[in-house]
Amino acid sequence: MVTVNLFSEKSGEVNKFLSQLYNTNLNIEEQKSWEKNYANPVEVADIIGIYIDNIDNYTLNMWVSLDTGIYLHITDENGNAIIKYLYERFPY
Repeated sequence: MVTVNLFSEKSGEVNKFLSQLYNTNLNIEEQKSWEKNYANPVEVADIIGIYIDNIDNYTLNMWVSLDTGIYLHITDENGNAIIKYLYERFPY
């Protein structure tokens, strides 16, 4: 199982990003963090890609855990490499 964590020090940023991602208002304006587990690790590539494409529009940090207790900070510099790694490691 893969876990995605979003964090922001600015209220409303997590809601703004996720509302754009899911094309609906999630009404979580006060939440400064969000976590979701994915049974299929390759599904994480979508949210990473959208995050990277919009990284300049939000005050937001993304962390992904592919292995228990190990988190990768997703940045503009490493995002594409992590997406590629997901498809190589989990080719199903």
